[in-house]
Amino acid sequence: MYDKCINLLEERGVGLVDIAQCVLYLQKQHHPEIEEAEVIEVIKNVIKKREVQHAIITGITLDKLAESNSLQDDVLRDILINDKSLYGIDEVLAYGICNLYGSIALTNFGYIDREKPLIIKTLNEHSHMCHTFLDDIVGALAAAAASRIAHNAE
Repeated sequence: MYDKCINLLEERGVGLVDIAQCVLYLQKQHHPEIEEAEVIEVIKNVIKKREVQHAIITGITLDKLAESNSLQDDVLRDILINDKSLYGIDEVLAYGICNLYGSIALTNFGYIDREKPLIIKTLNEHSHMCHTFLDDIVGALAAAAASRIAHNAE
């Protein structure tokens, strides 16, 4: 399932380096010595958790179904395609990832979700694909990895 998740992320335009840049955005001022290669290994460990894999597969599948007009429910499709601000289930799925890494992951997620730096901003623009879940999943992966780094530094 790990490989499936990596492939799904890449198929949607997100590489491990993209997520690593978000982690560095969160952690560089606290850990200026940290290198991208080290961060990528931390992200891989986050993605190896089964609950994380389930969140990635579920979120990306829902985005793809909405995008391909394969959802039978038109209301849900409209919500997902337009990333309606009061939907919130996309964030709830992301919280599932963050909850595995403690309160610091949740606060990191809140920050990165509000700021929308780097790849998260690109995904949030929905230029030609539905990324209602994916932008939050990427933010949660970055927040969880940043939390692992913070916990290991203590």
